[in-house]
Amino acid sequence: MFYLSLIEHTFRVPPSLLSLPIDEAVKGELERLFLDKVIANLGLCVSIYDIKSIEGGFIFPSDGAATYTVVFRLIMFRPSVGEIIVAKLKESNAMGLRLSLGFFEDIYIPVHLLPNPSRFKPDPNRRDKGTWEWEYDGEPYIIDGTDEIKFRVHNVSYPPIPIEQPREAKPFAPMVITASINDDGLGCVSWWVGAEQTN
Repeated sequence: MFYLSLIEHTFRVPPSLLSLPIDEAVKGELERLFLDKVIANLGLCVSIYDIKSIEGGFIFPSDGAATYTVVFRLIMFRPSVGEIIVAKLKESNAMGLRLSLGFFEDIYIPVHLLPNPSRFKPDPNRRDKGTWEWEYDGEPYIIDGTDEIKFRVHNVSYPPIPIEQPREAKPFAPMVITASINDDGLGCVSWWVGAEQTN
């Protein structure tokens, strides 16, 4: 789920940071540039792990900033297909579920990857919202957000940045995880507590 990625990057350190020790100034600028950003095919940057080398420090004419070439390692969040992860419910609508890990919220479980048979119960007070429930042996198992949800990563995609978006469109997500809970042991954690005790 978490990986170290080695990166080389050339960037400007603004004059306001040049009074700091060079390691501190460079790390601060790296955090500004990379933290909470998605790099296609690498994942979401969670933290700067370490700095391997800092070279340069050139100041170009008519520019007060120093330019450095830095080799460093980032801690990246990039789950593998098939990996099992636990998250919390963020949103439930007729299209399926949206889950959150706290630091990452673009995890979607479409209807066809919910347990079968599942049915959606619309909330009369909230348009397009509601709850999903899975029926097993005549018993309803509700996904209502009170419990953690264990899911399997089905796909990780990096959509291209749109040139323009309609006003009503949801915010662009640079990394999207498609997940499944249509298997034994997946879904709300509480569903399987009794089964584990029985086994």
